[in-house]
Amino acid sequence: MALKPPLSDLPIKTANAGFYRGFSVDVTVASKIIISVLVVWCIFWPTQSGRVLSDLNSVILANAAGWYIWTVAFFIIICLGLAIWPTAGRMNLGVEGEKPEFSNFSWFSMMFGAGIGVGMLTWAVAEPVAHFGSNPETIQGLTTGGAADNVRMAYKWSFLHWGLGAWACYAVCGLSLAFFSYRRGLPLTIRSALTPLFGKALSGKLGHVIDIVAVVATILGVAQTLGFGVEQFVAGLTRIGIGGLVYEDGGATFVGIIVALLVIMGASTLSALSGVGKGIKWLSNINMVLSIFLLGFFILFGATWFGASAMFLGLIDYLLALPQMSFNVWKSDGVEGSEAFLLAQWQGWWPVFYWAWWIAFAPFVGLFLARISRGRSIREFVLGAMIVPSLMCFVWFAWAGGTAIDLELNGGANGVIFDAANGDKIFAMTEFMLAPIADILAWGMAFLIVVLLMTFLVTSADSAVLIVNTINAAGDEGPKARPHILFWGAALGLVVAGLLLSGGTSAIQTAMVIGALPFSIVMVLMCISLIKAIYNDGRREAAGIPATMEPDATAAE
Repeated sequence: MALKPPLSDLPIKTANAGFYRGFSVDVTVASKIIISVLVVWCIFWPTQSGRVLSDLNSVILANAAGWYIWTVAFFIIICLGLAIWPTAGRMNLGVEGEKPEFSNFSWFSMMFGAGIGVGMLTWAVAEPVAHFGSNPETIQGLTTGGAADNVRMAYKWSFLHWGLGAWACYAVCGLSLAFFSYRRGLPLTIRSALTPLFGKALSGKLGHVIDIVAVVATILGVAQTLGFGVEQFVAGLTRIGIGGLVYEDGGATFVGIIVALLVIMGASTLSALSGVGKGIKWLSNINMVLSIFLLGFFILFGATWFGASAMFLGLIDYLLALPQMSFNVWKSDGVEGSEAFLLAQWQGWWPVFYWAWWIAFAPFVGLFLARISRGRSIREFVLGAMIVPSLMCFVWFAWAGGTAIDLELNGGANGVIFDAANGDKIFAMTEFMLAPIADILAWGMAFLIVVLLMTFLVTSADSAVLIVNTINAAGDEGPKARPHILFWGAALGLVVAGLLLSGGTSAIQTAMVIGALPFSIVMVLMCISLIKAIYNDGRREAAGIPATMEPDATAAE
């Protein structure tokens, strides 16, 4: 069959006038209905919704755990394969000769802030501590939970969840969007990434369904981040002296949840209304400065050498065990308390949950990565988007989590950190370190973490609102009408509130695992589509047939 120029026109019908002017009515209305039904269900029938979500989660973990594990392994292989493949590696994510808009430092900084953000403040301390207590090696009796021989295992598993697998999910989505939008001039929306498989059929109902799935996954993925962040934000407010927001066991009260969401979503909506150039830009700058300060505090005044050892040995253990950890799926034997049962349960709690989270987060981070990576080569994009942010995560986990473990093992913390709620662990640790010197220093550090936490949460929420509106507007990145920004800001806050009320963060986790499942299928198709497109573009280049849009084209602008 004779080669033809690639598809560079994918019309998506949008409203010409009225409330939905510039938006795809099919995608926007359907997405709003799905999210609204979820909110109403969780808020007005919290017991029933919590039970149903829990039952669905059990079914997914019993039948789809292997799908999540192997799918993310597939994404890692695809990304590394594209970087190695000569034809793919040298291709530009733009027209030929186009140069990147951002410097490498700015590019790496924005990737890290978008892809991880608030997760570092909760999990950089809480996750190594959790795995230090229990992990597959302790379940199998190979190491001892809470003992020195289990430190390396704690980091091996922590690095798995925040390393190459996480960033491969983001890279697959971002690379597909950048390739088809900036090389082909197609709309900057999820459906464009599947044009080599489905062609112009994506202009209709099939494309609408794909974008709807992406919007719902994005809302649930960001809701997961905000759910953890809200509980930590409430813990921080309590640490700086605002009472009545937590129960005796450390959980956020109803009042605490509402106060936190009003502050976070109110600020994020104002930021989204101001646009990328103002609110989001300034918040990102504040994030970076405060993050560097906090990380520097842990490296210099925390467990400096313990953290360095955790970083070096943990990285070696992770890379050596990566193939086995990426493909192994534990099957339960149905006997509660047995080794097989506990291993399968642990895998559902940790790797399966994380892979679902990163997949649900991928439309949000992927679209953002695409926007900041135009003009870079595929090899540069893949290696930059996977390796550098992974290393930054490892540094946070090594010194923040390492400080917590070292203080408990050798510093006399005596459970002060380990016994705190996950969101409160970083506050408990810094207070233990600074209170003996001066209470004002401990209070000041808690206040700084609260401010950093809020900027991360606000940045995540307002970016999500703008990206959801971009998908709903058929890839148009321009300013959006205020009512739509206000709706999605309120909807995101209500999703978090409704799910927290129906079952706490576990309900958000369950909804996100369910919502990520259909989008994981879309992402697998995106990989196949991308490989087909790159292969055919290589053939086009060899035959002298144009493979990109014209240099002066404005379709992707």
